[in-house]
Amino acid sequence: MCGVRPPSSPPPPPPFDAQAARRLRGALGMAPEHVAHALRSAYGLPHVTSGHVLAWERGTAAPDHTELAALAGALWCDPGELLDRPRTLREHRIARGVAPQDVACAVGMDLPAYLRMEEDGVWRGTERQVGELVRVLRLEPPDVVAVTGRTEPLAALLRGAVTTRWQAYVRQVGELVDVARPDLEEALRRLHRDYQGRMTATLGWGGGDTAGAAGEEFLERIVENFWAAVRREP
Repeated sequence: MCGVRPPSSPPPPPPFDAQAARRLRGALGMAPEHVAHALRSAYGLPHVTSGHVLAWERGTAAPDHTELAALAGALWCDPGELLDRPRTLREHRIARGVAPQDVACAVGMDLPAYLRMEEDGVWRGTERQVGELVRVLRLEPPDVVAVTGRTEPLAALLRGAVTTRWQAYVRQVGELVDVARPDLEEALRRLHRDYQGRMTATLGWGGGDTAGAAGEEFLERIVENFWAAVRREP
């Protein structure tokens, strides 16, 4: 199972960070044509021109997986430094420079099954396999929630927690996130206080519509606000 190679169909391009590429090139004192020359001569990519490099840096195009690895070599950086924040399972794997067969082997899953999960974005593994996934891809708690498809269920619970009694949601939220219970309770308390404070303050100014907009905006960013509360950000 662990020695099987992935199918040959090309995956979609990784989430490229155009600003990082431009910054790294500038730090090396290289012009776009210098980067393009390196990709052609040292990395066997004869099709790459300075126009390609400029398009990548402007965000109008993105390098494929082979081009990204070569660009990282030309810019003397890790491929992960050229990636925007990963969101999907595939993007996290690419950011860590791990081959799909290695992830499949680590989590104890056959390669076709793992690749299907990357393709459709639906995690079907067990909790034990989630633990192995965390280890091999070095995932943080917010990443685990995202790649295992728990973002929407978490958001629904958090909306209930801030609009009613947060204490009633501690156990359910704790089943979805890897956060120590004292930290989880404090995060939910902070989240509830922030939401209710916004609503109360805006209503006190006589702005019913404004209160609704402020509350809706807070709820739309509820998962992001939750992780900020977990990190105890101001």
